[in-house]
Amino acid sequence: MSFKERIFHSVLFEIIALLCFMVAASFVTKADTKSVAGLAIGLSMIAMTWNYIYNLVFDRVFGENRASRGLKIRIGHGLGFELGLVFVSFPLMMWVLQLDFWTVFIMDAGVVIFFLVYAIVYNWCYDTIRSRFIPMVAAS
Repeated sequence: MSFKERIFHSVLFEIIALLCFMVAASFVTKADTKSVAGLAIGLSMIAMTWNYIYNLVFDRVFGENRASRGLKIRIGHGLGFELGLVFVSFPLMMWVLQLDFWTVFIMDAGVVIFFLVYAIVYNWCYDTIRSRFIPMVAAS
């Protein structure tokens, strides 16, 4: 994947995720819309940065042929990404939402489960669609 495509992949992922997160957070928390929107945008920016770095390293380790990855690799990919992101998201959610440890723990677990499934589905769909429209360049 080129640098531009990695940015596109990450931004598209985050736009869809941001919309889902803001709708869900407004139903689940009593926090004001400004706080939820600020938290969502902040987490989105952090996640995009982490997404770029994580996927760059993951592709180097597991190869560039993303369309051929099976379910086990995709689950491992999603788990690794989400576990790395949780280290930042958890304290940030506690601070912004002014909620106790256990409440945020349950919320963050729900967010992780959602994003784990979302990341696997999004990447699988993206890779499948990409493989149909962008042919693999033969290795020289």
